[in-house]
Amino acid sequence: MERLTSTALLPESFQGTRDDITEQMGVVWQQIKAPVIVPLLRLAVFVCLVMSVMLVVEKVYMAAVIALVKFLGLRPEKRYKWEPIRDDLELGSAAYPMVLVQIPMFNEKEVYQLSVGAACGLSWPADRIIIQVLDDSTDPVTKDLVEMECNRWASKGVHIKYERRDNRSGYKAGALRDGMKRGYVEHCDYVVIFDADFQPEPDFLWRTVPFLIHNPDLALVQARWKFVNSDECLMTRIQEMSLDYHFTVEQEVGSFTHAFFGFNGTAGVWRISALNEAGGWKDRTTVEDMDLAVRASLKGWKFVFLGDLKVKNELPSTLKAYRYQQHRWSCGPANLFRKMLMEIASNKKVNLWKKVHVIYSFFFVRKVVAHIVTFVFYCVVIPATVLVPEVEIPKWGAFYIPSVITLLNAVGTPRSLHLLVFWILFENVMSLHRTKATFIGLLEGGRANEWVVTEKLGDTMKVKMATKAVKKPPRTRIGDRLHLLELGTGAFLFFCGCYDVAFGKNHYFIYLFLQAIAFFVVGFGHVGTFVPS
Repeated sequence: MERLTSTALLPESFQGTRDDITEQMGVVWQQIKAPVIVPLLRLAVFVCLVMSVMLVVEKVYMAAVIALVKFLGLRPEKRYKWEPIRDDLELGSAAYPMVLVQIPMFNEKEVYQLSVGAACGLSWPADRIIIQVLDDSTDPVTKDLVEMECNRWASKGVHIKYERRDNRSGYKAGALRDGMKRGYVEHCDYVVIFDADFQPEPDFLWRTVPFLIHNPDLALVQARWKFVNSDECLMTRIQEMSLDYHFTVEQEVGSFTHAFFGFNGTAGVWRISALNEAGGWKDRTTVEDMDLAVRASLKGWKFVFLGDLKVKNELPSTLKAYRYQQHRWSCGPANLFRKMLMEIASNKKVNLWKKVHVIYSFFFVRKVVAHIVTFVFYCVVIPATVLVPEVEIPKWGAFYIPSVITLLNAVGTPRSLHLLVFWILFENVMSLHRTKATFIGLLEGGRANEWVVTEKLGDTMKVKMATKAVKKPPRTRIGDRLHLLELGTGAFLFFCGCYDVAFGKNHYFIYLFLQAIAFFVVGFGHVGTFVPS
C-alpha cells in the first residue's frame, strides 16, 4: 500500500511512459484482487454451480419422465377418454359443439392468406364453426386486403367474421378479449387460436375437440408446432433444435406429470367456460397466453399436450425479429413470475406438489435460472477465472454438467446433432439478451411491456427477396449491422482467451476463442441480416 500511495496513478501531464501506466495499473489490480475480486468471483462461482446443479437435475428428471412415457406407450388417448365424434341422424349437425376460431393479426400482409385459408379449410360442419379474423393492422392496404380475403371466403359460404379495432390497446390479449365480447360468441363452446402464420391441417378439430367433449376437467388441448422454414439457414435450424426440445420434453412432461404447461399462445383449443372462469385475457405482461394458463391451472383445470398433432408455422428469418421474439419470451415469464408468485403460493385449489412444480420447475429453473446461468457462468464467470487463477472451478461444474445439459437438449432434434457446437455457441450469444430481458422482467424495467410483433415473411415474400438479391445485394447501414453488446462480450472473451494462452493452465482458450468468434459474427451483423434464397 505504501508503494501505491507514493506513486501517482496518472502522470500530471501524461509524460510518463506506457510502461509506467501499465505498472501502476498492475499495482492497483494486485491491491484490489485479493480483498475484493477473489471473494466476489468465488461467490459467483458457487452461485453458478448451484444453479447448474438445479438445471441439470431438472433436465435429468424430465428425461427420465420422457423415457417412462415412451417405454409405457402412455399416449394422451390412453390417459384421457377419447372417442371420435359420431353423426346423429336425429340431431344432425347439432350433435357437434360450436367452435370459434380466432386469428389475431397485425400488418400480416405476407401470410394472411395462408392462415385464413387454412382456418377456412378446417373440416367441421359449416353451421357449427365461426372463423373470427381479429385485424389490428395499421397499414390501410393490408387492412383492405385482409377484409377482401374474408369477404371472398364468406361468398363461398364460410361463416367468417372480420373484426377491426380502432386501437391496439392490450395488443394480442386486447384483440382476443375484444373478440370474445361479440354476441355470436355466446353460442360457442370452444375457441381455437391460430397466429397469422399458422396453417392447421383440415382434421385439426377432429383430433382435438373430442378430448374436451369427453373429459369435462380438461380446459386446453395444445398441439405441437412444425416449422416450414427450418432448413432455410443455420439460424432457423438452431431455433428448431431449441423449440423441439421445448415441445418434445418440457410440454410433454408438464402434460404427463401435472396436466399443466404453458399455453403456447397458438395452435390450441380452449374450453370457453374455463377461459372465462380463469378471468379471460389479461394484458399485464407480454405472455398473455402463459398468464391465462397459470390462472386456469390455479382454478383446478387440466391441460393435455398432443405431440403427434403438428401445425405448420414459420420461424423468424432475421436476427432482428428473433431478438425481439426472445426478449418477449424471456421478459414476459419473469415478469409474470414476479406478479403471480404469492398468488400461486397461497392458492388452495391445487396441491403442494403442483405448486412446487409451477413455482420452482416451471418458472424459477426454466424461465429464470436457465437464462442467467447460461450467460453469467459460461460467458462471464468462467472467462474471469482465467484472469484470477486463485479461483478454480471443479471439472464437474465446468465440463461434465454442461455436457450432460447439452446432450439432453439435443435429443429433441436428432437430425441436427452434427450442428451441436453451433447450437451451443449461438445459444450462449442469445443468452446475453435473454438474461437482460429476464432481469428487466423481474425488476419490471422500462421494456417490461414492450411488444413487437415477430416479423413473418411467408413464401411469396421470400421469393421476391431472393429475386432482388440476385439482381442487387441488399444494402444495410453499418450502424444497423453492428451490435455493441455482442462486440463488447466478444472482445472480453477474446482477451481472456489470449491471457489463457499466455499464462493459463486450464486450456479454456479453445472454448473462449470459439465463443468470441460467435459473438463477433453476430456483433458484426453476419447472422440473420437478410433472408437467404
